[in-house]
Amino acid sequence: MTNTPQLKFYNTLSRQKEIFQPIDPRNVRLYVCGPTVYDFAHIGNARPVIVFDILYRLLSHKYGKDHVTYVRNITDVDDKINARALRDFPQLPLNDAIAKVTEKTTRQFHKDVKALGCLEPTYEPKATEHIDGMIAMIETLIEKGNAYTAKNEVLFDVSSMPGYGELSNRKLADQQAGARVAISSHKKNPGDFVLWKLSSDDEPGWPSPWGTGRPGWHIECSVMSKHHLGQVFDIHGGGLDLIFPHHENEIAQSRCAHGEKKMANIWMHNGFLQLEGKKMSKSDGNFITIRELLETDKFGGRKWPGEVLKLAMLMTHYREPIDFSVSRLEEALATRESWLGEGAQRGNPREGEMPEVIIDALSDDLNFNKCKTLIAEMVKWRKSPDNDNPQKTANDLAAILVWFGLAGDEDFAGTKPLPQAQRDSLKAQQAGLDLKEIEAQISTRLAHIANQDWAAADAIRQELSEANVQLKDGKDATSGERTTTWELKS
Repeated sequence: MTNTPQLKFYNTLSRQKEIFQPIDPRNVRLYVCGPTVYDFAHIGNARPVIVFDILYRLLSHKYGKDHVTYVRNITDVDDKINARALRDFPQLPLNDAIAKVTEKTTRQFHKDVKALGCLEPTYEPKATEHIDGMIAMIETLIEKGNAYTAKNEVLFDVSSMPGYGELSNRKLADQQAGARVAISSHKKNPGDFVLWKLSSDDEPGWPSPWGTGRPGWHIECSVMSKHHLGQVFDIHGGGLDLIFPHHENEIAQSRCAHGEKKMANIWMHNGFLQLEGKKMSKSDGNFITIRELLETDKFGGRKWPGEVLKLAMLMTHYREPIDFSVSRLEEALATRESWLGEGAQRGNPREGEMPEVIIDALSDDLNFNKCKTLIAEMVKWRKSPDNDNPQKTANDLAAILVWFGLAGDEDFAGTKPLPQAQRDSLKAQQAGLDLKEIEAQISTRLAHIANQDWAAADAIRQELSEANVQLKDGKDATSGERTTTWELKS
């Protein structure tokens, strides 16, 4: 754990910044709503991926990557997916058609977010992998009097949940049913929402106590987050558009099912994105996918590097709206190039360090704008005749870009490799690990091997493996003595 200032995040639930105090500093838990994989992700879908990638990096720096669990789900059961499968693959059985749509779309999503310089989450559960858990939670809600069956559906009774509407700051009397839920006479309240609905022959379905059907949207995230993170966890994130009804309904289901006062301690939401000054709308044709920005000249007459798209997003505070435009991308492109430097100015990230002043700025509710100002000052200092070590400044700038996922190895081709000891030190630092502790455990393990205490040696290997450290045994070419090196597993 590093000695950064206390983290402060804006909590949508309390409507103020709060000091972040994890439930368990050795198991910090973050859940973010992921894509519904019926179509390629548009640029608005990229914003939460980028925002919470930075949060994941910050939490990993603060607490150690092996002490942070980041879950981002895949919604692969949805009426939009069914419609797309019937449209694109009418000749196939429905389940096969759905699989083709979801597999293709998920592959493209992974390709897109990798190009944006975003880390993989710890877990990426799919909704269809947790149907049994959804059925079990719905049964619990019925038993507790929070849900009821009516007209081929199981519905959540919003009037049974004290405090319903706190996240969105809406009074129950003013609630209207959310997307995917039609107001109809079989509901006790207009705001009651679907937990389970029966399926027709041309819709996917799973057996349940209420008949063959499929889950409602909201129950999916309640079950997947509980499975990986527990009944109450640290941070739940997503876009501003998910506050109501999705996140409001997640809270209602989870609190009632588990008997808890909270689902997550902090709720973080990124702002909306509009395209060239207009709200994105597929019906109006005013949208563009991440793939199109990366691979075609459809926007601004050129392809845009993923790192530039990421920087363009980060240049506006995550809670503020973004007007995504060609001029914004051009500004991000020029900014990134100035940070990289040219020729001899281009540093070696393996010899640089992530300055704590950058982490300090980011610790205040992901204040990237302050980071941007600090980086601009470093760029000026790199060129200053008063700087007696411009190479170190260049190296630190390179390390910053790599840390944020705004540059990769290909941007620093030709830099000289560091000695092994320094490479190990930087590896450990970037992963939030204690290098001295790793080296001590390796030395202890070698002593056990020398004494033929294989069980103790294997126990240390396993302990390091659980901390994401993979050991590689070998022999010194000159002395013939046993040696052990280590690498991060991911």
